Amino acid sequence: MSRILIVDDEDSILKALKRVLRLAPCTYGNKSYTLDVIDFNSPLAALEAVRNEEFDLLMSDYRMPGMDGIEFLKAAKAIQPDAARLILSGYADLNALVRAVNEVGIDRFIGKPWNDYDLMSAIGQALAHRDLMLENRQLANLVRLEMGDITPEQVEAERLERIEPGITEVNWGPDGSVVLDPEFQSKD
Repeated sequence: MSRILIVDDEDSILKALKRVLRLAPCTYGNKSYTLDVIDFNSPLAALEAVRNEEFDLLMSDYRMPGMDGIEFLKAAKAIQPDAARLILSGYADLNALVRAVNEVGIDRFIGKPWNDYDLMSAIGQALAHRDLMLENRQLANLVRLEMGDITPEQVEAERLERIEPGITEVNWGPDGSVVLDPEFQSKD
């Protein structure tokens, strides 16, 4: 099951997107995807979900109050760099499109109103590209492991960092002890 996060400040758009993603088949090549869709009408609430849950694809409206779609996807990419990213917009803003590609590495820009077939095709293609990227990384790590370029511990550390960024960083105290919560570090 592929987890999809959608953020748009218009509830009617969210309902329409959820309906399409629930009813239309999502395929690309010989792959078929079952979608689990979570939606938000606030980019800040969506970003909190990105911090706490893993998603395969993030889809955002471009123009939203408080944070635009590019800012949202940029912040989300820092947390979940392997998630595919799509941006929706009813405005043909070339500068925004260039920013989305250059700063966020979006997989696709989708105009509003969208064609259901094109939308599902874009989602399927983005998910297939993500799968291929993850498979290539796994194969590259196996080759690096066989060649002795990395250790099994390094492969595991990379995997853990992708799941939980910062998990492999250790905070050392001045006496050499491990500080579990830096806020509660005693000041001797």
